[in-house]
Amino acid sequence: VQLQASGGGLVQPGGSLRLSCAASGLIFSIRSMAWYRQAPGKERELVADITSSGSTNYADSVKDRFTISRDNAAKMLYLQMNSLKFEDTAVYYCNTKPTRAQYWGQGTLVTVSS
Repeated sequence: VQLQASGGGLVQPGGSLRLSCAASGLIFSIRSMAWYRQAPGKERELVADITSSGSTNYADSVKDRFTISRDNAAKMLYLQMNSLKFEDTAVYYCNTKPTRAQYWGQGTLVTVSS
């Protein structure tokens, strides 16, 4: 299984980014998927998740700013991030929910800075 996250970068506060996660080696369409992040000096946390049928949940800190979505045919997971804040700076990862240790990839770095 490979979960390849991409789309991170440097963005100013208030800006937007769209993260993508390409999945291979698993039956993507039946799995609940999620985005996680780890900020410097902090533990990894759940940001948003989406079930196989498209139901979504968000951490309070990103609610109304981030949108998780998926394309089962393309085996892709997305995270649209709007109104970014300094505290959104982190490495973002995609994984299943619940997570599988062997599925963690390199993640993609999001830096919110002026």
